[in-house]
Amino acid sequence: MRVCCLGSGSAGNAVLVEVEGTRILVDAGFSGKDLENRLAAIDLAPEAIDAILITHDHGDHTRGAGVFARRHGTPVHITERTLNACRELFRGNERTVSYRVAHPYLLGGLRVEPFLTVHDAADPVGIALVDVATGARLGIATDLGRPTAGVHHALSGCDFVVLEANHDEVMLRMGPYPWSVKARIASSHGHLSNHAAARFATGLMHPRLAGVLLAHLSVECNHRDLAHEVVGEALEKKGWHGWLDVARQDVPGPMLDVEDLRTRSGPDQLTLL
Repeated sequence: MRVCCLGSGSAGNAVLVEVEGTRILVDAGFSGKDLENRLAAIDLAPEAIDAILITHDHGDHTRGAGVFARRHGTPVHITERTLNACRELFRGNERTVSYRVAHPYLLGGLRVEPFLTVHDAADPVGIALVDVATGARLGIATDLGRPTAGVHHALSGCDFVVLEANHDEVMLRMGPYPWSVKARIASSHGHLSNHAAARFATGLMHPRLAGVLLAHLSVECNHRDLAHEVVGEALEKKGWHGWLDVARQDVPGPMLDVEDLRTRSGPDQLTLL
């Protein structure tokens, strides 16, 4: 299993996940042209994408879904309520595939396990993806107002997690947003802070957890180094020394091999846990 974040933040989100014979995008929050350029930057043609999987209706997760689907014939997997909420992105000639929370299904070599999240969207979900051939498990949970027991259960046992670390509490309080926006972001239906992400990440630790990618950082109310420091220190205090990084908004990150990351963690990781 391999994963590459094409970009993450309030200006757009898309994560590429691939296993043998199957490549999907989780969210398509950049313009169609930008998605094509970001795929080109990692030497992939748009036609190589087998499906787009949409987690919720906000524009930074859906912006390019319709146009990309029309240009390249890519099916869009989306819940009915999310589709209704962003209907203006679609002209009706795209192929859409409806999925439901808590109803796993196969998409090529991946088992898709959608789970309910808490966010101010029409039908927000997180996604766990399992490589059918190897059993490797990857979880994606951004735009996460609070980490419920259900979210924790869905992400437990993951080999790799893409997890929101949206804002620093002090920077948000002192930042440029109106108070109504600040209240929304900090609410239980908004976004996770660095410290909330740190607490949640430590609760997901287990011997096979090879990597954590922090995502959906606020440009105005967070810094990459700060998010890495807060979450990294919390994980290290609990004895975890796996791979940790922060997704960028402007350019795609590296293509990561989950099994390779686990090999790098090696016996020391297992001993510490």
